[in-house]
This record gives sequence, C-alpha cells and structure tokens, in this order.
Amino acid sequence: MFKSKNLNPLKKLASQTAIYGLSSILGRLLNYLLVPLYTRVFSPEQYGVITEMYAYVSFLIIILTYGMETAFFRFSQSQSNKDKVYSTSLISIVSSSAIFILLLSLFANPVANLIGYESKSDYIIWFAWIIGLDAISAIPFARLREQKKAKTFAAYRLLNIFVNIFFNLFFIVYLPKAYLDSNNALHSLSQKIYSPQMGEGYVFISNLIASAFTLLLLMPSVIKIKWTFDAVLWKEMIRYALPLLVAGLAGMTNETIDRILIKYLLPADISMVQLGIYGACYKVSILMSIFTQAFRFAAEPFFFAQEKESGSGKLYADVMKYFTIVGMIIFLGIMLFIDIVQQFVGAQYRVGIRVVPILLLANVFFGMFFNLSIWYKLSGKTQYGAVLSIFGAALTIVLNIILIPKMGYMGAAWATLICYLSMLVASYIIGQKKYYIPYEIWNILRIILLALMFYALSAYIGEYVNQGLKYIINTAILIFYMALLFFLERPKKRNLANA
Repeated sequence: MFKSKNLNPLKKLASQTAIYGLSSILGRLLNYLLVPLYTRVFSPEQYGVITEMYAYVSFLIIILTYGMETAFFRFSQSQSNKDKVYSTSLISIVSSSAIFILLLSLFANPVANLIGYESKSDYIIWFAWIIGLDAISAIPFARLREQKKAKTFAAYRLLNIFVNIFFNLFFIVYLPKAYLDSNNALHSLSQKIYSPQMGEGYVFISNLIASAFTLLLLMPSVIKIKWTFDAVLWKEMIRYALPLLVAGLAGMTNETIDRILIKYLLPADISMVQLGIYGACYKVSILMSIFTQAFRFAAEPFFFAQEKESGSGKLYADVMKYFTIVGMIIFLGIMLFIDIVQQFVGAQYRVGIRVVPILLLANVFFGMFFNLSIWYKLSGKTQYGAVLSIFGAALTIVLNIILIPKMGYMGAAWATLICYLSMLVASYIIGQKKYYIPYEIWNILRIILLALMFYALSAYIGEYVNQGLKYIINTAILIFYMALLFFLERPKKRNLANA
C-alpha cells in the first residue's frame, strides 16, 4: 500500500526534481561562472547597476505573466480541452507582452530618468524586449512541465544559458582584446561593433540575444496550435490568477526589494558599492536557490496531480520533511567550506560574505513556505496566498527601511530571513485550520537545529586549528550530520515499508 501510494509518487517527484535540477544546477553553475568574471571585470558600482536592473526585471516578469502559469496548470487538470486552455493562456500573454514592449520603448527616456539612468535609455528598451520575450516563453515552458517533458524543458533552458554565456564571453572577454589587437582576425569588426564605454551594457545585450533565441526554439509549440480564445475560460483563469499575481509581487518584494532600497537608503557615495557587494555575495548562496527553484518547477504540477489520491496529506508532509533535510545539508555543506566557496567572487567583494549563512537559511524557509502554500492553491483560496505575501512584503519593507540605514547590506539580509520565517509560521497556523496536513513539526525543527549546532561547532573549532585540519574536521561534521539524519529517519522508513 505504501509503495503504490506514497513511495512511487515521491520517487517520481525526486526524478522530476533531479531533471529540472540538473538543468538548473548545470545552467546556474555555468551562469555562476560569470560571477567571477563580472566581479573581476566590473567595479562594485558597475555590478551594482547589474544587480539593480535585474531586481526591476524580477518584478516586471511577474506582472507580465500575472499568475497565468499556475492558472494554466490548474485549468489543464479541470478542463477536458487542454489545447484550448493553452491557446487562451498564450494569446493573453502575447497580447499583454506586445503592449508592454511598445509602451516601454516609447517612454524609454522618462523611465530611464525616473530610475537615475538618464544617459542609458537603451537599457530600458533592451529590457522591455527581454521581459516581453521571456513572458511569452513562460507559457510554452509551462506546457512542457504540464506534459512532463522535463528533458525537453531542461534542454531548452540549458541552450538559453549557453547562448547567454557565449555572448557574455564574446562581448566582455574576446571583443575587448580584438579591439586593441590590430593583428586579431576580428579587429576590424570589433572597431565597428564594440564600445569600451558600454561596460555592463553587454551583459544586458547578451541576455536579449539569449531570450530571443529561446523563444525561437519554442516557436513550434506556439504556431502549431489552433489559435482559439475562450473569453469565459479566460475570465475564470484571470479570477484564479490575479491573487497569485498579487502574491507573486509581494513575494518578489520579499526577495528583491532590498536590492532596490539599498540604493536609496544609503548615502549616494557608498550605496552602489554596497549594492554591488551585496548582489555578488547573494550569488554565493546560489546552490540553495538552485535547489529551491528545481523543487518548485517539479512540485507545483506534482502537488496538483496528487490532490485526489488517498494519503495525499501524508505525502505532502513527507515532501516537506525531505525538502528540509536536503536544504539543511546544502546549508551545512556551503558554510563548512565557505573559505573555498567565497573564492568565486572577486577579492573586493568578499567583505560581504557574512550575509551568506543568513541568506541560505532564509532560502530554506522560503522553500518550506512554498511547500505550505499548497493548501491555498489546492483549495482554490488563492486570496490567502496574496494576504500572506502582502504581510511578508510589508514586513520586508519596514525592516529594510529600519535596518539598512543602520547595518547596510547586513540589514537587508536579516530582513529577508525574518520575513520568510514570519511568513512560514503564519502560513502554517492558518493552513492547518483550513487544509490540515500532518507535518512533522518537531522532527523538522530538529533537522534545522542540528545543522545550526554543527555549524556553530565548526565555527568554534575553526578558531583553534589550521586550515587543513579544519577542512578534515568539517568534512567529518558534514558526514556525521547526514549519517545522523539517516539513522533518525531509518526506523520510520522501515515501519512504513512494513505497513
């Protein structure tokens, strides 16, 4: 009984997460290799520009997809004609994206002036196209996930990243050399297309090329459909999706608003330097973000598919527990070897490495909150998701306004952690009343506390031993933590197997 109802679905989720995770991990790690390049080529002020611009992108892509991905998953399960759901979703997104690109292109100068980039209105036009193209691509990507075509999804995502990396290296590494070397085969071409003053702008141009290439890959699934728009269905989907839009914006406020507020809450002479350092060190927590993102890609359609299965509540509880286990292993693994991990950012950025443990733990809490969010998505009470996210957003803004002027980017990190923990607790309390799921709360707390205790032990021992011995001890600590978790969980697995 257990194997057919619980074990196999968990294995399926793990398999899907692994495939999505492979593309995310490989892709993000490849992109991660750009961080050492950026933090060695660009000054903290220039990297601050990159950080700020992509913070705006995070908000705008949510606005432009307005919860339609999740609505597509939901209505694909409830509607017999999935093609009609797909077509209606796609037409909606294409139409709104075209309007967005047109408006932002027409008003590029006023927008650039508004955010303090008076001489760089080109950035606004480039990002209008990047965001618009990515929004359109979101629905074909969602369809691949709904159809369980994880390998195709992963391949397209990786190709996007390869193209982006190629053009980053071409514009930032190769062309500058060709520009200065008259004997280089591309010297004459570089004189025409390369500008030393462009700087960080080449990061954005590379992104635009990659976004266009990805949509081109997805075009067969866009043009080879019967283009029908069901207005009644669209209204139902919008009614379902709009609270998710609010929740998404509020959630992105929790995740990203600090990288916008730092610029305005700190003195002008240090704000962009602090933003650049914070943005770079935020990337050091990339492995946790990769795991959380991969899990989210696989989990959302999985949760909906398991809704009507018997024992689904226990299954959701198990997913939460195993997510926490993996998350805390990643946390401990990174922090025990942070001296090595921090080498990925340039030396002038490493002063901000203190934010990493705070942000890693915050990302664990965020992933746990995503697990909990299934109660309002399954029950159709998505307004609760909006309320919880708005609560978190308000808390984030208040904490950032209070802490950033006093603590700089450290205040931003602490605000993120406090926000996600507060949302996690609030969602659990409300969710257990509205849609009970038997989460193993004390077991989950034990998993987290043990990891924090081992991290504290490592930090204490590290003060008294040399670097080589420190790595040996930390390796032993990590292995012992994983073995301890296996020992603690093994009796339960044996009992379940015999049930």
